[in-house]
Amino acid sequence: MPERIYIFDTTLRDGEQSPGYTMNTQEKIRVAKQLEALGVDIIEAGFPIASEGDFEAIRLIASNIKNSEVAGLARANNEDIDRAWEAIKVAAKPRIHTFISTSDIHLKYQFRKTRDEILKIAVNAVKRAKGYTDNVEFSAMDATRSDWDYLCKVFAEVIDAGAVTINVPDTVGYAVPEEFGRLIKYIVEHVPNISQAIISVHCHNDLGLAVANSIAAIKNGARQVECTINGIGERAGNAALEEIAMILRTRKDIFDATTNIITEKIYPTSRLITSITGVSVQPNKAIVGANAFAHESGIHQDGLLKSKLTYEIMTPESVGIPKSSLILGKYSGRHAFKDRIESLGYSLTEKELNSAFKRFKALADVKKNVYDEDIEMIIMDEIYKVPEKYKLAYLHVSCGNLTVPTATVKLEIDGNIYQDVGVGDGPVDATYRVIKKLVKTNSKLLKFSVNSITQDMDAQGEVFVKLEEKGKIAIGKGADTDIIVASAKAYINALNRLEFIKTTKE
Repeated sequence: MPERIYIFDTTLRDGEQSPGYTMNTQEKIRVAKQLEALGVDIIEAGFPIASEGDFEAIRLIASNIKNSEVAGLARANNEDIDRAWEAIKVAAKPRIHTFISTSDIHLKYQFRKTRDEILKIAVNAVKRAKGYTDNVEFSAMDATRSDWDYLCKVFAEVIDAGAVTINVPDTVGYAVPEEFGRLIKYIVEHVPNISQAIISVHCHNDLGLAVANSIAAIKNGARQVECTINGIGERAGNAALEEIAMILRTRKDIFDATTNIITEKIYPTSRLITSITGVSVQPNKAIVGANAFAHESGIHQDGLLKSKLTYEIMTPESVGIPKSSLILGKYSGRHAFKDRIESLGYSLTEKELNSAFKRFKALADVKKNVYDEDIEMIIMDEIYKVPEKYKLAYLHVSCGNLTVPTATVKLEIDGNIYQDVGVGDGPVDATYRVIKKLVKTNSKLLKFSVNSITQDMDAQGEVFVKLEEKGKIAIGKGADTDIIVASAKAYINALNRLEFIKTTKE
């Protein structure tokens, strides 16, 4: 029977303490509900004594969460503990989490107290919390820099006082996995009443070892891990929940342990945090980064297309990502390029494929990533040679903050010149309205995007548009240093392609 590992999420407390991650009350409630849906066992909702706003948010979270435990953090003093209880007492499963430092460094420079004084404060705090609830957790702040025997003595006495969870924080991210694992094993062997409590760990990532240390702790007897979504938190952050959960799921050959996390909800939860805070995870972030299931190397792409097991140790679907993505760039091979063309609905001869691939490689040398729109442009330009029924002959746009955007457009249509003028909500809208009127098209604009091809103030802009008419889709692209001209070129290019598709047999 696999060992149950409890997941204690502190995104709303330690995570929110990091710069740039502040959330309002309604956002915190949304996150808490998502964490509950994710299967988190304990949600640390915040630090009730910190402010009236924090207190009210924690109280509302406690009243909204039914399946997960809701914890309030409190320093080891009566005022903090009383305030924490007031905030969480409405919870279906409340927990008071109290803490004080045990390292000589903190005792000497921060608290200026003796070991005996700290021990007495810790025991009294747990007893105070126990008067409110049986669910009391005690944390020995800066545990990894504490004297191990003194740490064990503190843990033994707080367990006698009523703590059912004892937490071993690597508060400053100082430990390394072998050392941290030995510490957890030492606690198991030297705290006589340890069987009466769950050992928890709270690792910071200052040396990039938070997840590794947490895993080492699990191997040596820890049964609760304190972590955050996307690994956010003080300084360099905390152990990442998604990494802990997927390590245990993926490496069942090593870990006889399981969590209650519904891993398919990991990615949506990660996206919720980034959308609320506006802070994205780095592309190469494990599990939830944009590149976690993206492959550009030609060798990797070839193997992946033959069998996903070749280069993926877990499926993107297992964490809530719809599918892997093959990023087409200069390192991509012919196999991946052909697969992408076929997925877009095109069937090319060997000669056409070779011609298109050659142009793709040339484009990839000057463009970081090559998108589906680029590939379709290559196919249409190289293979189908779309005729230009419509050509831009002249464009003049007048706009400003006190001026109605007005566009004058002159088009060459089948060799004849036509001109008109019109207004719109902006310069591009005005231009498109006039072009649409001149061409007499019923197509709908599905997509409009702008990218910078080059840098600096005189950068050349690249515009993509996608048009649809009666189920037929056409992509257009235009480039110019004037983004309005580039927009007009892209629109006309798409209209030419749409006309070609409409008049050409499938």
